[in-house]
Amino acid sequence: MDSNSMERIESQNQIPQSEDPSKGTSFFRTCLNGVNALSGVGILSVPYALSEGGWLSLIILLLVAILCCYTGLLLQKCMSASQTINTYADIGQFAFGKKGKIIISTFMYLELYLVAVEFLMLEGDNLQKLFPNANIHVGDLKIGGKETFVMLAALIILPTTWLRSLGLLAYVSLGGVLASILLVCVVFWVGAVDGVGFQEKGILWKWSGLATAVSMFTFCYCGHAVFPTLGNSMKDKSQFPKVLLLCFILSTITYGSMAIIGYLMYGQKLLSQVTLNLPTGKVSSKIAIYTATINPITKYALIVSPIITVLVIRTVLVISTVIVALVVPFFEYVMTFIGAFTGISLSILFPCICYLKIRKPYSRSVGIEVIFIGVIIVLGSFVAIYGTYVSLKNIISHVQQK
Repeated sequence: MDSNSMERIESQNQIPQSEDPSKGTSFFRTCLNGVNALSGVGILSVPYALSEGGWLSLIILLLVAILCCYTGLLLQKCMSASQTINTYADIGQFAFGKKGKIIISTFMYLELYLVAVEFLMLEGDNLQKLFPNANIHVGDLKIGGKETFVMLAALIILPTTWLRSLGLLAYVSLGGVLASILLVCVVFWVGAVDGVGFQEKGILWKWSGLATAVSMFTFCYCGHAVFPTLGNSMKDKSQFPKVLLLCFILSTITYGSMAIIGYLMYGQKLLSQVTLNLPTGKVSSKIAIYTATINPITKYALIVSPIITVLVIRTVLVISTVIVALVVPFFEYVMTFIGAFTGISLSILFPCICYLKIRKPYSRSVGIEVIFIGVIIVLGSFVAIYGTYVSLKNIISHVQQK
């Protein structure tokens, strides 16, 4: 995609800013959208990530949350450097020109697109668990249950992508936030009341699964592509740092609770989504699985909002994600790839690099902050490279086996 095309897309996606302070998204609605963007499908896989890294990897979850919150604040500082900055891609352009904008836009669109694909995979996996024999026969063609549910979910999701206002999307986001909270409560109920129990001890540390754990934890906080859009939609943009902090605190509490509950219930036997471990004969398990299927419906439109332009493109976008979800149905490996490749790049590396470039003219001193950011860039680059290698290796191996 050339730079002119990028500019046209970005200009269409910018949220109109009115001088009238009564217009724009409120603090509360922005919080809803922010929490909904952060507390995504990762809530189902964070127990699996914990099983890959062991109990001590909970420290890594907390560190990733702190780093991503910090880099989110760096994005806010970058945006305050110029009134011409309205999107994440604009930050790249302000720091490094057209090349910076193109690189960030490419990573951003790829991440958001793959997350949308993950949503459809989740729908297919969970609904197939509830209805294992739901196959469709069209003549001599047999369509499996998972494929059927992926396409059905896409039809339900499509109308939500036609909403342009983030104020309206906040009502959809409220459903997503409540669904995430309910999901944690119901999974706890399955363990505490329905006989599964919390007897699994797990392991303290697992070196071999550390790359997967870190990548999945990073995936949980991949909201940076949406943050500038949320910030610019607010009535009072100066309140966005408070919104960001609150969103990360609430999301981390949710993720940490689900990780601990799921790991105590199933230990090293955890599947890529904790709902796939639940006994389907229990009413509480069915509630959990149904709740899990509601989450993608409430989040899909918000996640793809920065790359949606016109009605036809929105429809084509949904169709294309269906195709990818059917061709590469490896939920955990796609999630690991997103977290390692685009997640670490957009949520950790790019905010640090852009901030250092933008602040350079205004500060000649090399302080603790610059050293700290440098360490983040070095460690983040290593994790991104190794995590991407591991995820691609797993995807290629399973595609060949398929």
